[in-house]
Order: sequence, then structure tokens, then C-alpha cells
Amino acid sequence: MTINKDKPLAMLQFDNEQVLVHSVETKYQGFFKMNEYTLQHKLFSGQQSQKFTREVFERGDAVVVMPYDVKQDKLLLIEQFRAGAIRGEDSPWLLEFIAGMFDENESPIEVAIREAKEEANISLSADNLQPIMQYLSSPGGMSERIHLYLAHFDSNKVNDGQVYGLDAENEDILLHLVSRTKALDLLAQGKITNAATIIGLQWLAMNYQSLSPKS
Repeated sequence: MTINKDKPLAMLQFDNEQVLVHSVETKYQGFFKMNEYTLQHKLFSGQQSQKFTREVFERGDAVVVMPYDVKQDKLLLIEQFRAGAIRGEDSPWLLEFIAGMFDENESPIEVAIREAKEEANISLSADNLQPIMQYLSSPGGMSERIHLYLAHFDSNKVNDGQVYGLDAENEDILLHLVSRTKALDLLAQGKITNAATIIGLQWLAMNYQSLSPKS
């Protein structure tokens, strides 16, 4: 459909007020949930869309923590097995940043502090954490929102090559301390393939020169 307009349409002019949700039906409920939405929304023509359905993977929101030692110019990467990467031809053991989902009534900062301790034995405070951005992982079919943080930390206090994680969550997490340039080399070589780590490293590549150490 082509719309002829004498004047270009404004960018991002719509919000939730232009969406009508008729029903939400849960199609699957396990560790995660799949809901089917029946909805309509306003069209750029000014008309209303037909009623249609979309399945949405309700994974819940998550927090990603990028530990960076400004003084030493070093990053902490973690390595762990990911079931979602099995069908690819490369390894399902991925290089990532610390990450985790929300427990009930947790704030993003609280998740970041808890996950850093559980996954890497790093003790953080709110003063160590700098918000980078929030983004939607795959909004065409998933509702997950990612809260990405930079974590200022002392790399001298981290045990490179150690393994952490919670047995109750089947976590088996290997720590890797690497230079910023090494991490960017791994990214360029295609060794880092998950979105959160790619986004964090690209942000760091653009902003590292403006960062100052925090106590």
C-alpha cells in the first residue's frame, strides 16, 4: 500500500493510545509463557487496521552488566552453554556479559548487583553502575526489554579462569579477563554472537575515551 502525501509524515507519532487490544489468550505456560494477542492499531493512512492476531513470547525483562576496568582497560567476559544456540554450526558455548532476569519486585540495579555476585563473584554497589540503554530484544515476537549497564570494577580482584554460577540454576560459568582491544578483536572475528554483548562492545568502542574511573 502506497500513501501519497503532500507533506511527509512525522516520525514516531503513535503510542499505546493508538492500539486496541481485544483479547490476550495464554497458549503455553511453562518456565516462559506464550500469549496470543488479538488487536487492531491505527494505520499511517489515518484508518484503523483489520483485527489480527500475534503470538508473543513473554520471556520477562532482563539486565545485562558489562564489567569494565577503566584504569586497566580490561573487560570481563563470561563463557557458558546456551541451549538456544544448539542448532547453529558454531559452538553453543558463548562469550557474554553478566546477565539475568528479574526476581519479584527487584529493580534493575538490584538485579545487576545480584547477578554480578552469582555469576562472577563481583561485589558491586549502585555507585559502580552506569546505565547505558534499554532496548527490545526481538519485538516482532517477544516482549523482553533489556536494561544494559556499564559496571566499573577492579579487575585485580577477579579470578581469571575461575568457574562460578548457581547449581540450582544449572549454571556453569567460566570467567575471562580480556583487554578492550582483545574483546573487540573477538567481536570482529565473529567469536561473539549474542546481541547484548555486541551492543555493549559497540557502545564501549564509541565511548571508552570519555569514561573516568569510579571508586
